[in-house]
Amino acid sequence: MLICLIVIEKKQELEDLFKIYDPDVTFQWLRSFRRLRVNFQTAFAAASARIQLHQYKINESVITCYFAQPVTPVKNPNLQPPAPYKQFLISPPASPPLDWEPRPEGEPIINQDLLAALATLTPGGSHELHPPSPGQPAIVVHTALAGSNSGAKPRVMQTACPERS
Repeated sequence: MLICLIVIEKKQELEDLFKIYDPDVTFQWLRSFRRLRVNFQTAFAAASARIQLHQYKINESVITCYFAQPVTPVKNPNLQPPAPYKQFLISPPASPPLDWEPRPEGEPIINQDLLAALATLTPGGSHELHPPSPGQPAIVVHTALAGSNSGAKPRVMQTACPERS
């Protein structure tokens, strides 16, 4: 594969120039980029054309040739688009599919044990939730004072890191 940077009006003349190296060559004209992609059947033909035609002057223009990767279809099953029924979950359309219905939302779960544990915490105190072990520090909760809204930034208590062996 070669990509040629050109400013040229005579397409046939340029195509004939590349057909010298491979008669079965195909062309992709990219007018908006002022480029031509030349697809050779063999790497040898592409290399020969690149060596001979790079910086070749034609009709007061200079051809600049670059190698490009061949365009091959992707055969990896992991890279295929998802099934149509799953595409709705990735990027929902403006309106839902025909048979789609919203799921009713469940009632909130209230954990009574958690509420009871929070109620036992005294304001302004420290409460150890998890004792320290040889490889882990203790987990301690420091509660705020009741009604203290002084606007001062709260101080974060640092926990010492346990010694590593």
